[in-house]
Amino acid sequence: MSDLATRNIMYLPGVGPKKAEILKKELQITSFEDLLYHFPYKYVDRSRIYSIREINGEMPYIQVKGKIIALRLVGDGRGKRMVGTFSDGTGTLDLVWFKGIKYFKEQIKPGQPYILFGKPTVFNNTINVVHPELEKEQPGKVPFFQGLQPFYNTTEKMKNNYLTSRTIFKLVQNVFHNYQSAIPETLPASVIHKMKLMKLDEALRYIHLPPDAQTLQKATFRLKFEELFYIQLNILRLRNQRTYNIKGHVFEKIGTIFNQFYKQNLPFELTDAQKRVIKEMRKDMGSGQQMNRLLQGDVGSGKTLVALMIMLIAIDNKFQTCLMAPTEILASQHFETITEMLQGINVNIELLTGSTRKSDRDRIHASLRDGTLDILIGTHALIEDTVQFKNLGLVVIDEQHRFGVAQRARLWKKNISPPHVLVMTATPIPRTLAMTTYGDLDVSVIDELPPGRKPVQTTHVYHNKRLGVNKFIQEQINAGRQIYIVYPLIEESESMDFKNLTEGYEYIKEVFPNQKVSMVHGKMKPAEKDAAMQDFASGKSKILVSTTVIEVGVNVPNASVMVIESAERFGLSQLHQLRGRVGRGAEQSYCILMTGYKLSNETRKRMEIMTRTNDGFEIAEADMKLRGPGDLEGTQQSGLPFELKIANLAKDTRILQMARNAAQDILSDDPLLEKSENAILLRQLKKLAQQKMNWAMIS
Repeated sequence: MSDLATRNIMYLPGVGPKKAEILKKELQITSFEDLLYHFPYKYVDRSRIYSIREINGEMPYIQVKGKIIALRLVGDGRGKRMVGTFSDGTGTLDLVWFKGIKYFKEQIKPGQPYILFGKPTVFNNTINVVHPELEKEQPGKVPFFQGLQPFYNTTEKMKNNYLTSRTIFKLVQNVFHNYQSAIPETLPASVIHKMKLMKLDEALRYIHLPPDAQTLQKATFRLKFEELFYIQLNILRLRNQRTYNIKGHVFEKIGTIFNQFYKQNLPFELTDAQKRVIKEMRKDMGSGQQMNRLLQGDVGSGKTLVALMIMLIAIDNKFQTCLMAPTEILASQHFETITEMLQGINVNIELLTGSTRKSDRDRIHASLRDGTLDILIGTHALIEDTVQFKNLGLVVIDEQHRFGVAQRARLWKKNISPPHVLVMTATPIPRTLAMTTYGDLDVSVIDELPPGRKPVQTTHVYHNKRLGVNKFIQEQINAGRQIYIVYPLIEESESMDFKNLTEGYEYIKEVFPNQKVSMVHGKMKPAEKDAAMQDFASGKSKILVSTTVIEVGVNVPNASVMVIESAERFGLSQLHQLRGRVGRGAEQSYCILMTGYKLSNETRKRMEIMTRTNDGFEIAEADMKLRGPGDLEGTQQSGLPFELKIANLAKDTRILQMARNAAQDILSDDPLLEKSENAILLRQLKKLAQQKMNWAMIS
């Protein structure tokens, strides 16, 4: 870009060493450019002047012209404050300062005309504005703000050092005052022309100093487009590089083992969706290029069966395969399921986890090295250096979002030629996330359930209807079914949640004295947890009281009821995952969401969505809109492999698609960006790679 990136923020008028250190620590701002890319999070229209008689405590912000007619100190010690009475002739309001009293007392002049700006509240039937912005009104002088006022994110430490939102705005003005040249462009002229984009210099000026809403909209679009464009360009370019540079094993034949399984052991007729994704993977693995495919499928859609059939193709072509799962429970579940599916077929399969005995471990290692072991299923134990394959041809990773990049990468370095890679997730991924976080993967979707599966019926029930829920549970047990009852266990309130779990367990034992009730939580010893799970899986216990440790990895087709306690404390995706534990057999299954009466509007929306639809993709999209992209479980925009400064994946789907199309158009003409007109793109990609964007995570 320009030398804005190399100009130290310390030398900007109004900053200096102390404030520079705070800006660096609190906002990672070290240069003039960093400051310009610290965008406002909102704007307030200051084109209107209100009269005091119009103001009420419900208004977000107000602007008034008038005078301070009295100034007094009230209280002492920590409660000390300065109060000013402000009048515009139509009424009065109180101005209150809790901090910087000495400074403001010296600055403020009673009788002087001011333009007042701030947020009104009501206290003792009087309108108050705490820590208002005051600007002296002088004939002929243009007010500091006339139109849209930007507001910038700041921290408590910044405010304590007089780095307020208003200060940030002044510093931005200083940058533009000190830097008179046009800010160099970062996009090719062809893209700017085709997409009708505002130039970068104008966009950066108008995002901070918008003359009107229409100009602000154009500046915002330009900056969002560029941010998403470079993410897409990088992802698609890396994909091209892999296609050109990394050759994959060619799985030429469908052999004896696959055909034997298909004819004799297939547990049910494949759905059209399963047939489609198997065909997509066969094409990948026969192309001579490395397969990198994401398999998405809702809970119970048959992903494991698809993965097994792909593994059998690898084995028929004389390659070994492995499947890595995030927990011992899930790894064991896969091992048992696949072993059962392969009954009577000559395939050597083993399980390797942290609990595997040394003697078994040594035997597994030896059979891996001599090539007699066909399928290895396990946890993180698979990536240990001691695990060495003779000829690894296919890696399958389940619930892949639970693994770090380095962990995954270590698996496909276990062969001289990289193996084909299939990553699976039962957490439906919204389109925008699939195009970014997994943008360099080919995506396959299983979008239908196996025949005979009935959609789970979901109801939202308040706590005062518990007796009716208990009666329903008893009816289901009498019909031979089993029940899950899930409690939240969240780190911040772990001790209280644990108390609720154990009290709930005791309550259920009292209500159902003739039934064996098991309890499972993350703090139990693995052996105790496995024993409780086994009791439930075998049907010995009819009710399993649990935390979300059963979210993945438990397959009990006979369980027909999922009761989720304090459902308001779970995110949509997690509720959907928990619901997926039932409905795995042929019988009608039910999910009961238990909540209190006092619910926020967002929580009511979550309950309504859960009771309305079983479509995991619709739920994931809704969850992302409600909670932000993140990992769909956390804070807005966190958990992503890159930092978004202005775009929002939950809201900017259309811009993302436009950015991806523009990137594809460029790369279809110049796959590796080797043409001279694309040098600007390479320069910008190189610069972004040196910044905070962790491109390696996008895989």
